[in-house]
This record gives sequence, structure tokens and C-alpha cells, in this order.
Amino acid sequence: MSKSHAFPLLESINNPDDVRSLGADQLKTLAGELRAFLIQTVGQTGGHLSSGLGTVELTIALHYVFNTPQDKLVWDVGHQSYPHKILTGRREQMHSLRQQNGISGFPKRSESPYDTFGVGHSSTSISAALGMAIAAQQAGDKNDANKKVVAIIGDGAMTAGIAFEALNHAGSLDANVLVILNDNDMSISPNVGGLSNYLARILSGKLYLTARAGSKKVLSQIPNMWELAQRVEEHAKGMVIPGTLFEELGFNYIGPIDGHDMDSLVKTLRNMSTLKGPQFLHVVTKKGKGFEPAEEDPCAFHGVSSYDPDTGESLAASNNAPAHKKTGPTYTQVFGDWLCDMAAQDKKLMGITPAMREGSGMVAFSKQFPKQYLDVGIAEQHAVTLAAGMACDGLKPVVSIYSTFLQRAYDQLIHDVAIQNLPVMFAIDRAGLVGADGPTHAGNFDLSYLRCIPNLIVMAPADEAECRQMLSTGYRHNGPSAVRYPRGFGPGTQPAQDFETLPLGKAEIQLRGTRVAILAFGSRVSPAIAAGKILGATVVNMRFVKPLDENLILEMAEKHALIVTVEENVVAGGAGSGVNECLAAHGVATTVHNLGLPDRFIEHGEHGALLSQCGLDAIGIESTVVNLLASSRSQADTQTRIAKKRPIP
Repeated sequence: MSKSHAFPLLESINNPDDVRSLGADQLKTLAGELRAFLIQTVGQTGGHLSSGLGTVELTIALHYVFNTPQDKLVWDVGHQSYPHKILTGRREQMHSLRQQNGISGFPKRSESPYDTFGVGHSSTSISAALGMAIAAQQAGDKNDANKKVVAIIGDGAMTAGIAFEALNHAGSLDANVLVILNDNDMSISPNVGGLSNYLARILSGKLYLTARAGSKKVLSQIPNMWELAQRVEEHAKGMVIPGTLFEELGFNYIGPIDGHDMDSLVKTLRNMSTLKGPQFLHVVTKKGKGFEPAEEDPCAFHGVSSYDPDTGESLAASNNAPAHKKTGPTYTQVFGDWLCDMAAQDKKLMGITPAMREGSGMVAFSKQFPKQYLDVGIAEQHAVTLAAGMACDGLKPVVSIYSTFLQRAYDQLIHDVAIQNLPVMFAIDRAGLVGADGPTHAGNFDLSYLRCIPNLIVMAPADEAECRQMLSTGYRHNGPSAVRYPRGFGPGTQPAQDFETLPLGKAEIQLRGTRVAILAFGSRVSPAIAAGKILGATVVNMRFVKPLDENLILEMAEKHALIVTVEENVVAGGAGSGVNECLAAHGVATTVHNLGLPDRFIEHGEHGALLSQCGLDAIGIESTVVNLLASSRSQADTQTRIAKKRPIP
């Protein structure tokens, strides 16, 4: 697509009312312009591309048929919602996508009335949509009762337990909810085409439903005949459509239909919009549709940095990042390399991921050790308990998971792993702020929610080499352990190729100074050292969040007037709180200041800028210490003047 591409029809669309004013023959033109605009804008900002390209026709058809925002669209995950954002008044803001003070990369209630539910984690749409449908019923108003609620969920998101919990509940109610399964698994493609589209229109039409209802009345009067007719119908439908499961759950299943056939989409959605009770529409789409590089490699174009819209070539190489950040390994790569190396030595190692093979750095491992690799789908709870079961019978499971997604398996972490003191290691990626993905994906809470769990060892590496050492330490520990590391690059310390371990609960002094001791955890060690050199402060790489090096903490309190803890985690209940508890338990009264993420959700933006705003870069740490020292001097001066009964200026 040329960067000078014009979008005359799209530019006339300011909201879905404008979409609904179009003639049916204009919708395909709109789809072409919308797809071209999406390729161009995401090429400038980066973001999630393949999923949105696959939902262009579906998005247009939904806004064309349904009276949004009175009728509610609930998008799952949000990767597929960029076309929705463009059609709902945010076209001119797309240049600010995922940038600080710009629009979010996910649906967000505070951003638009068309974003009916805020999302980021997958598989929540059916539950939320059912809740809205029940609310419409409870309102008692006829207009509210007739409102439609539509959940649009991807086939990957359907692997999560919460999706089936919601389906099971919805099927037992008479709430007017439509679930659309956006299926981009191309293995189902033989079912897509004229025949299945025709069947979908027939099965969703009034003639079929009226005849079915009439047959029910007649056959119900004849013993056993209605039950037999139902079985015959389901058997016939099951021969051509994979809807038996959803029918058994209580849904009227329609599909699969071609998700890029605008005419079929509009006709089928229009038919289904008149139906009462739980409805299920199965559409098949192609990820990356209309952009050849994304069609050929939809995974690579799932989440992208800026790229050339004409070729798909990444423009990231032209940034101004330090040289080591272009060539050195990321923390994710350090983990992936360690995993392969350790698996080659220990056949009992089992690598588990909840649908994050690429993001967690497990591609090479999955290919080299396929029998030791398990992707359980978007099923974090299952991943953790599966690992617990493996550990019970002698295997050594490593659960690779993002910090924000481990939250979804907290009960299993406590109940199934920690209580039983099983040797399961958690490699926790994306710890701390994650930049453009914003608060739904930020790993800001794991130190707080992990360190309160008995039996669990919690480590945070200061650099890439230490990350590998901690992975080896956790793996060889005969109990549960966690290594949490940030997204992206570290300071640039090259890891060794061995499996050196660290002594449990032992910190390391990086700088020796006077008066001030900075106790830094994980990613904040490097900026703490930079600040400590200027301040003449002692700097400690704490390494372990649990168990803490209590002896060294007490030594620092004895030799320094001020202790500052620094972490890329919320202050509330974090690593710094552990230091406070240690000092209080020993009756040590030392001035301590905990520096970490504030008690609020931090919006999307550039990672370094967000850290700076939170005072967690070297300048921020230095400034905090200087201000604390100045305040301490002022208080001391005030106390001296009071003692001498001198006036305070």
C-alpha cells in the first residue's frame, strides 16, 4: 500500500451511524480502504496487526447490522479491535496508538462509549457479555430487554476455562446474547465456501426456525417422536457443521461461514439479530488478510514494531538504541537458551507455556525437544496444576509465563504447588512496566503477591548473566521457585554457558559508601549503581526477594543513617516492604524509604519515560536520595533550634 493512499469513503465515516447509512454495495469498498488504512497506520506506530486485518469485514458487518452503542459489542483480548476503533470516531487518533497520552491498543471504557468492556487478558468476553445481557433483562424496560449483546472471541481464546464456564452458564439462561467465534485456524478451511454459507443463511432464517417450531408442537404430541426428530436433526447438522458441542451447551449454533464474505455476514447477522436466547455464530477468517507478509507469517505480524507498509520490513533497526541493545540477548532469549541447554542435560525437564511460545522465547526449545515441550493454550490455571502433577511423579517442570498472566493462576500456585512444596520453577517474563501494552499487561504486582507465599523462593536478576544463574538455582532447588525478569534488554552482561548457582538468600554489595545504603532489586540495580556513584552511597544487589538477606540488611541499618529500597514493582507489599518487616522484627529503628511503582495503574507509554516519571531511573533515584537527605538535615536543624529555643527562620 502506498503511503499516499487516499481513503475517501473511510474518511467520511465518523461513527457507526455513518456506516449504517451506506448502501450494501459500498461495504466492500469500505473494507478495502479500512484494511489499507490499518496497514499504513500500524506501520507507523507498531501494534497488533494480523488479528485486526482478519476482522475488517466482520467489524463493518457488526456495526452495519447492530445499533451500536445501544447494542453492545464486547471484543475479546482486543488485538482484533483496531478496525472497531477506526470506525468509532478514533481514525484521526490512530497515529497515537499505544503512545503516551494516545489511544490504547485495547478496548477501554474511558476512551469511548463504543468500548463496552475493558480487556487485555483473553477469554473474558462471553462472561462480560452475558452479564450485560442479564442487566438488560433486569432493567425491566422493553427497549432495554430488546438490546443485543455480542461477544466476539477468537479460537485461541476459546481454550481458556472461563470461556466454557460462561458458555455453560449462558446456555441455561434465556438472555439475548450472541457469541461470535472468530476462527482463524485454517485447518477448518475446507468447510468454508458456498455450501456452508448457504447452510448458515438457511439455518438462521425465519422459515427454518418457524418450521422447526411447528414441528416441535406437532411431534411433541407423539410419544418419542420429538426426541427422535431432535437426534436426526443434530446428526444431520453434525455431518456438515462442528456445532454439536455448542448446541449441547444450549446455544443455537450457526456456521461456519466465510468471515470475509460481506454479503453472507450481513445477511446472517441480520437474521440472527432477530432471534431470542443464546446464539452462536462461527465465522472463519484469515489472519493478516490483505497484507501478503502478514498472511505468509501471521505470527510474526501478530504484534509488530513500526514497519514499511509497502514491504512489511521492520524499521526497528533504524532506531537510536545503544549498540548492545541491538545485538545482545534479551532476558527472554537468555531464558530460551538456558532452557535448551538444561534440557540437553536433564531429560526430566518439561517446559510448559500457556500459549506464549514465541513471546516466552521457547521456539527453539519446542523444535529441539518436542517431547519435553507443552503448550496448553490460554489456560494458565491448568498449566500450573499440570506442572504440579508432573512434579509429584519425578519430572522437573518449568512454567514460562508472563507476570500479568500468572495472576490468573494464583489459587493453583498456592494450593497445588506451594502447599505441597513441589519443585516447580516459574520463569516470569514481562515483570514490571511493559511500555506500550499498558496496565493490562504490566507485571507490577508479582513481588507483592509472590513473597507472601510460604515455601516459595523468589529471585530478581540484576543482569543477563545473573538471570541464567538464578534459573539454574531455581531449577535445582527442591521446592517451588520463581525468577522474575523484565521485558527486553538488560545492562548487556553476557551470560556464561555453565549452570552456576547462587547461595540462597545472599545479597551482594556492589558499591561501598557512607550514610546512605540503596538496596536494589532486579532491574533497578543498574540505575541504583549509577546513582550511588554520584551520591557516594552503598549499593546492594539484593538478588533474593525471598528469602531476604536479613544479616546484610541489619548490617546496612547499623552502618547507614538512611536506607532506600528500589524495585520495579508496586511499593505496597513489595520487596521494600519485606525490608521494613525485617527491620521491625529485629527492633531496628532506621529511616527507610521505599521507592517503587506508585499506587495507581500506569497507562501505556515508552518504557524508559514511564520509569523516569515514577522516579525509578538513575536520575530519579539520585533526586529522591538528595531530597531525603535535605529533608533530614532540615528536620535536624529544626530540632536543634527548638532545643536551643532559637527562632526558626
